[in-house]
Amino acid sequence: MTGLLVLALYLGVFFGAKVILSRLFSGAFAPRGFNKIKTVTFGDESAVNGNRMASVISVLTIFWIWVAFTNSVIPLPKMPGPFAGETSFTYTATQEDGTTDDATVSILVYREDIQLTVDEAGVAGKQPEVPEVDAGDGFAKNDTLTAARYGFEVINVWKNDEVSKKEGSRITAINGQTIEPGGSVKTSAGRIGLTDKGTPTFAPSPGLRMPRLYLPAPEIVMDRFLRLNAEGYQGFTLWEHTWTSLRRVLIGFVLGALIGIPIGYAMGLTNWSRGWFDPIVEFMRPVPPLALIPLMIIWFGIGEQSKVILLFLAALWIMIIAARSGVSGVAITKVHAAYSLGASKWQILRKVIVPNSLPEIFTGARVAMGVCWGTVVAAELVAAEVGLGKMIVAASRFQLTDIVIIGIILIGIIGFLIDVGVRALETWLVPWKGKV
Repeated sequence: MTGLLVLALYLGVFFGAKVILSRLFSGAFAPRGFNKIKTVTFGDESAVNGNRMASVISVLTIFWIWVAFTNSVIPLPKMPGPFAGETSFTYTATQEDGTTDDATVSILVYREDIQLTVDEAGVAGKQPEVPEVDAGDGFAKNDTLTAARYGFEVINVWKNDEVSKKEGSRITAINGQTIEPGGSVKTSAGRIGLTDKGTPTFAPSPGLRMPRLYLPAPEIVMDRFLRLNAEGYQGFTLWEHTWTSLRRVLIGFVLGALIGIPIGYAMGLTNWSRGWFDPIVEFMRPVPPLALIPLMIIWFGIGEQSKVILLFLAALWIMIIAARSGVSGVAITKVHAAYSLGASKWQILRKVIVPNSLPEIFTGARVAMGVCWGTVVAAELVAAEVGLGKMIVAASRFQLTDIVIIGIILIGIIGFLIDVGVRALETWLVPWKGKV
């Protein structure tokens, strides 16, 4: 349910911002540069550039959704939060002879992260104290309970009652509503139910915000980020974890590109090479890199070599296919034109095939880098002592979700920066892409 709400909010902001901003700032959506002279843009990929305003709004929307579904102190609109404060419910106990009596259970729901009482706004206060209540008359006695937000409590109401469960007392109603074992009654403060054996339970209402264990607030993640930079994690600084992963990915990718691109060119230019390498490439291409981890351990041990080779194989097949596709996609008319002008095979390769295949190769490089980043976490599972993947896995074992999120964000940011760098390099080396 929460996932559908997040999707609905995101799509609502997407379409709403598009309609509003396109009317207020129509110039921001108009083509610029080379795209201005194009008379047909729909369906032309080269005529579509990312709208920077839309990118900013997209990032801000994701950040707002993060804040809205957590117990963040950032002053932005939020989803309904978990119940915190005082509540109570009344249960009806019935004896074997049909005699009934009512008693009230007073409950104090406190913040689970620091175990402090909260006022109506959920602000931290002093150590929680069990409310004092009058036990009342009759065989069912009033009781008290403290419960953490997002918690779940089983309430042994018979510990104070004059007639115990073993003597035949049973709960037949909650807040005046008849209830059977296994049933429940929902209130504004939470859900009161009975176990299959008839023991009352209480679960405070979680609202629509996620507990810190599942999704910590942005300020908590930022605080952990600063602490990681100062103190490190498991003996290594955050920079050491990051640089180790980045170094492994870069080495694996560069080796994959240096070997894969020449093989791809050979497969696109000669029948013998195409026949020789095609079965190997098509066989290995669908195999996920994670499936090769056991072989990497057996063949190369658990050191640095096995991780780099795994990332090399993750990039190799992609770069081979990208280079082969680039060569195969060169227009034959350009080759014939070069031959008619007296060009040699070497000149055709250098002046025609390589320039026209570079766009495909750069696209393959971007895909390969993404796959390598996706593989580095698994590669660092192989007895690694340092690396973002190792940090994420180690933190997950201790349920340190904020560290896990930091690792994921760093991997995403670095992957994005690498992709931007590859695109910038492509723009510089292949300025004719989409223009000829």
